[in-house]
Formats: sequence, C-alpha cells, structure tokens
Amino acid sequence: MAFEIRKNGSYTLVKVNADRLDTNNAPDLKSELVVVNNEGEKNIVLDLSKVTYCDSSGLRAVLVANRICEDAIGTFILCGLQPDVENLVQISMLHTVLLITKTEEEAKELLKKKDNL
Repeated sequence: MAFEIRKNGSYTLVKVNADRLDTNNAPDLKSELVVVNNEGEKNIVLDLSKVTYCDSSGLRAVLVANRICEDAIGTFILCGLQPDVENLVQISMLHTVLLITKTEEEAKELLKKKDNL
C-alpha cells in the first residue's frame, strides 16, 4: 500500500510509503485525502518522510489537502520533508502558505496549541 492512514485523536495522519510522489501516485493520494475529508476529518497531517522525489503533480496533491482542510475550517500540516522535496517546496514558495514541521510529533504539538487558542 502506497499510503498509510491513521486516525490520531484530533487529526488524521496520512503517510506516503513511497520514495516518489509524482504523476503515478499523486492522483491516488488526492483521492485518499478527499475520502478522509469526506469522513469528517478537518485536520490532516501529511507525512512525506519517505519521499525523496516530488514533482508538480505531487505538489498539487499537497495543495488539495491544504484546500480541503481550509474549507472544513481545519488545519493541514506537512511534515518530514526530505532535502530535495523541501527545496522544491521552497522554490515554489509553498513554505509561505503551508504549515510545515519536521516530525509528526511537532505537528501534533502545533495542533494542540492551535486548539487551545
């Protein structure tokens, strides 16, 4: 399975278990994210710690996740970026739009702080 989906209290973790996020699997990721959202989840953490390559279709899937969480008045957090993927995110200026943490644990803490506001 290319994706691992796990409900963790106030958020759902979607972990990509592939080294590439590209035209071959990005549409499947988008579909999974929409299903998670349709099941009522408004907070999604997307873990890309295993992804070493991402193309524009992968970035579009990330933006879909961000949009569906915003539409649900929730929070989307991207975590575990590898150097090449992080570089692509910065070149595309998405780091100015997305919440990004190094680990799932940091994402969890960020969600807790946001819930306490």
